[in-house]
Amino acid sequence: MSAAPATAGTVRDALGSATDALAAAGVDSPRLDAELLLAEAMGADRSALAAGPEAGVDAVAARSFGAMVRRRVGREPVAYILGRKGFRHLELRCDRRGLIPRPETELLVEVALELGPGSVLDVGTGSGAIALAIADEIAGAEIVAVDTSPAALGLARENADLLGLSGRVSFELGSLPAPRHFDLVVANLPYVRDSDWTTLEPELTKFEPREALLGGADGLDPIRGLLAALAPGGVESLTVSAVALEIGEGQHGAVTELVEAAGFAAVEVRPDLAGIGRVVLGRR
Repeated sequence: MSAAPATAGTVRDALGSATDALAAAGVDSPRLDAELLLAEAMGADRSALAAGPEAGVDAVAARSFGAMVRRRVGREPVAYILGRKGFRHLELRCDRRGLIPRPETELLVEVALELGPGSVLDVGTGSGAIALAIADEIAGAEIVAVDTSPAALGLARENADLLGLSGRVSFELGSLPAPRHFDLVVANLPYVRDSDWTTLEPELTKFEPREALLGGADGLDPIRGLLAALAPGGVESLTVSAVALEIGEGQHGAVTELVEAAGFAAVEVRPDLAGIGRVVLGRR
């Protein structure tokens, strides 16, 4: 008879010690993060951990869990540790080449669903989250995604391949594609003020790409540049019917003025689930 596999304590023990270590390191959601990492190490669902707190954690899983917890204690984001992040109905590959997709960014996809565009340009696509979600949810839409970072664009292409959406989205290196018409431009551009950098959490400043976060003195330089290009005469033969921009807290007034100045007469601000003005939508 073969011996039972060695264990390194129970699920309850592992989660308790990891939660304490993460809390001491200043992690905002120590218990949740511990559960996500242990579930990954054990190849189980979080629900299974809750249902079997006295189950043993074998030595291999314990070593993997310990390594992941140490990374999280160093404030590396869970999404980078796991290598993936859910966004809408998709699971995206996630690493330091691109920003981690966030729930509030899903509002851009919701705006696109509402408008039902036939053609969409995603500026600063990063991991490809927005473009790929729109491709997944709007059948027949022609989608172009651009980014100035070759590394980020590589990540977006990998996600498209993994999701079977590579035939639905065209990826191009640069700030804008060749001049043409788009029914909708969506963009989650950098909007953090340079002076706010030192106030951000280590998950951002130590791990996520700085160039995808900082937007200049007032945080609006990239948005200002895009809207200048989309204004009449900004880029010859590049025309758009609508633009939807993700913004930071308190930026809706300034961005509304910029969108209006770019020739979008009908402008509105869409709040996120926390009631913060998160997307400025302008239509011509």
